[in-house]
Amino acid sequence: MARPLPLILAQAPGRLADDLAGFTADVERRVKLRATGALVVYPELHLGESAPGVPADPGQAAEPLDGKRDAVFAELAGDLGIWLVPGSVYERGDGDRVHNTTPVYSPRGERLAAYRKICPWRPYETTTPGNRFEVVDLAGVGRIGLSICYDTWFPEISRHLAWMGAELIVNVVRTPTSDRAQEVVLNRANAIANQVFVASVNSAAPSGIGRSLVIDPQGTVRAETVDASDSTLTDVIDLDEVSNVRRYGTAGLNRIWDQFRPGDPALDLPLYGGRIDPATWNPAPTTEEPR
Repeated sequence: MARPLPLILAQAPGRLADDLAGFTADVERRVKLRATGALVVYPELHLGESAPGVPADPGQAAEPLDGKRDAVFAELAGDLGIWLVPGSVYERGDGDRVHNTTPVYSPRGERLAAYRKICPWRPYETTTPGNRFEVVDLAGVGRIGLSICYDTWFPEISRHLAWMGAELIVNVVRTPTSDRAQEVVLNRANAIANQVFVASVNSAAPSGIGRSLVIDPQGTVRAETVDASDSTLTDVIDLDEVSNVRRYGTAGLNRIWDQFRPGDPALDLPLYGGRIDPATWNPAPTTEEPR
């Protein structure tokens, strides 16, 4: 049994915050002639520039989640029959706070979820951090988890997404700096440590330096871009590979989610004021897993 999920990852330069017509045309161009039902992903703050390669002022570019932009995204996903992650956007939330937020839309033209970036890159990013992890069920396919750029540097975020049942972590990125090299390693490490797929989609020049990639649950890079050019990275992953790797082990050896067993002592985690409890260690099952 297989659960294929086609991926269309747009390593694209950023656009002006209000260029919805240009964004729509770009999505249509990249999706044309490719699989229906694909998961289409754009980089962080793709619609968030004031000039080529120049981030817009968050306060000026932000709008409520259910504004005009939301309606365009939803209609586009429905018209093309795709799962759409349009990167992230500046969201105006309660109390005039501005968040860096990734929404997700279904082939039925519905917004399924929205994730607010937990770890802004301080002191340079001024958006208000989110306070919850977010996973999304793609009906009939499986479950994805959402992270934004700097989130990948914090292993607790990827761990929690995997624990919540994510089989693919979608990491949208806007990195124009030399530390993209470290992000590539971290994304591979997060895939290995949690036995999940990871798709990390960076901006093209001049907004970012590219190096987008798809990583399987054993940490193998399945597909990647080699430079910062405007590119479309495609792949078809089988989400059943997650359960296979967890059942038989990474490299046929390591079953990390079976490490703790009932009756093992709990381990206090002073850093978090919490603990690892063997009774709650295993990930949540997804509704799409074979019985």
